[in-house]
Amino acid sequence: MPAPKELDPSASLAALYGSKLRKLRVRAGLTQRQLGDKIPIAHSRIAQFELGNEVPPEDVNRRLDELLAADGDLVDLWSHVKPMPHPQYARRFMDLEPKAVKMLKFLSQVVPGLLQTEAYARAQMRIGDPRESDVRIEERVHARLARQSVLHGDSPPLLWCILDEAVLRRPIGGPLVMAEQLAHLVAWAQTPHVVLQVLPFAAAGSHPMLSGSLTIMSFRRGPDVVYIEGVRSGELLKDAAEVAEYALAYDLLQASALPPDKSLAVVHDFLEEYRACAPLEVS
Repeated sequence: MPAPKELDPSASLAALYGSKLRKLRVRAGLTQRQLGDKIPIAHSRIAQFELGNEVPPEDVNRRLDELLAADGDLVDLWSHVKPMPHPQYARRFMDLEPKAVKMLKFLSQVVPGLLQTEAYARAQMRIGDPRESDVRIEERVHARLARQSVLHGDSPPLLWCILDEAVLRRPIGGPLVMAEQLAHLVAWAQTPHVVLQVLPFAAAGSHPMLSGSLTIMSFRRGPDVVYIEGVRSGELLKDAAEVAEYALAYDLLQASALPPDKSLAVVHDFLEEYRACAPLEVS
């Protein structure tokens, strides 16, 4: 079994919380899986709490405090690190987003947050965490929509998005929501600062970004950076060699994807399919 990842309680309040949680769990003689089963939540969530990548919802935190006999320590600490609209691991990336002059994105599963409609964002978040409270979901939806202001300024960045065909086929929220979302994509793709490409299943086969998303950001001053994101994790890369490696991967994805005009036609086709299905949702 690999050794537990070293924690740095001084890195952030979330890291301090995670360090405290791990100490209490170890003192109680519980594994992450055993603790997760008692709540119940996935043990991978416990791991993210301990690493400081995620802060538990209030009800989960209270349960952790009870199970680990923390005598209110976790409750008190949580009040200083309560969940923010964006997860801890993504905040450095989001701080850089408004400063970028160019963003190259590849999405394998969902529409990029900057181009999501409100209904699509809400449906995605609800599916991703069905135990989350309605209030918390609405906070996160509002935060995501607020990020989109970067595309509405006087000097918006160039946003070049490659979407895996799976993004168009996955009916998040159902046909009505998907029809609205794809119409939104079509509208943005006809603006001068948004370019859209579709990577069809038949074109690429296997590629390095099958299970996640990739963003390469360029700035007026300073080197490019890369952000890679999974389901509940993300990493900002600044090392020049790593950035160059992902830039090459993006070039290969661009070469395999359909050109923008044909991509837009594909999105139109899916849009019409969802519109045809949408009336079936109306009782």
